[in-house]
Amino acid sequence: MSTVTAVVAQITQSLDGYVTGPDDGPGKGLGEGGERLHYWVFNGPWSYGEAPSGEASGVDKEILDEGVGRTGAMIGGRSTYEAAEAWGGENPWGLAFFILTHRTEDEPSNGAFTFVSGLESALEQARAAAGGKDVGIMGGADTIRQALAGGYLDELVVTIAPVVLGGGKRLFEDFDRSVDLQQVEARQSDWATHLRYRVKK
Repeated sequence: MSTVTAVVAQITQSLDGYVTGPDDGPGKGLGEGGERLHYWVFNGPWSYGEAPSGEASGVDKEILDEGVGRTGAMIGGRSTYEAAEAWGGENPWGLAFFILTHRTEDEPSNGAFTFVSGLESALEQARAAAGGKDVGIMGGADTIRQALAGGYLDELVVTIAPVVLGGGKRLFEDFDRSVDLQQVEARQSDWATHLRYRVKK
């Protein structure tokens, strides 16, 4: 089995701590106003009403490219998978992509995603598939909380979008543990502030 450099969670949140807007879910994406969290990914405003036309640039592009370059396998939660409408049934990164779910029998037959029950099992399979690169955990928030509470995370990357959503789901909602972090890096663009932390163990 290959040695993984790190298990890295990455998520974008609003200034007031929300990772979605209100009323997120299938057919509604990141909820009311939630697309503003990802203006940095498309270099400007976009909406669910039409496909984004822009691409990340500058610091934002560096962050995306570095993350993709370091990552050999991804783990995501079922809620994120469904809110993204399974990315149209196509794996958006071309990496082994494991979806945490209690309903593994729903796994699509095209091989784009592997449905796994339990974070430990997902991590074991992702490590084997990562080829010595990082395992990325993309969320949702509950998946990242599980990984952090279980002591699985090596790094946490939090991108803060300059927006106050006022409602939705928070990254650390109902998180009742104390975790020490060491700030490794902070980079800023017009659309976001990117913070990288090492999780102290």
